[in-house]
Amino acid sequence: MPTADLANAERFERVGVAATPQLASQLRDEFAQWLGRFFELDADRSNDLILAINEALANCAEFAYVTAGAPGTMDLVARHDAAESSITVAVSDRGVWRLTDTQHDNRTRGRGIPLMRALSDVTTIETSADGTTVKMVWTNVTPR
Repeated sequence: MPTADLANAERFERVGVAATPQLASQLRDEFAQWLGRFFELDADRSNDLILAINEALANCAEFAYVTAGAPGTMDLVARHDAAESSITVAVSDRGVWRLTDTQHDNRTRGRGIPLMRALSDVTTIETSADGTTVKMVWTNVTPR
């Protein structure tokens, strides 16, 4: 995977990345570098964004293609809206997520979606035959 272009404060985009745990981790780290380079965020707020993004990427890598029989891809697109002082992040795949934990006896699983909702100001999850997209918004984000 080529290194992400961190030179643009308005947009961070990685499209068509193989949905593997290793590349999800690399993508999370590149996103964290972009945040740190371009935005004034305290440590707690920065960690909220990074953890929520990590959860969405982990879901793509772990669950989206379980029934497909082959690895798929994931996308991460983040946009800063200067007029709104917000960052909107979309994490997408072309697979199928399990939106609720159907195995109630496993208490260590199923916390990713509630975490994403708790850590962002707005979270939506859209599913269709074409895949799943998680959109998260953080307000009061100002550039350096």
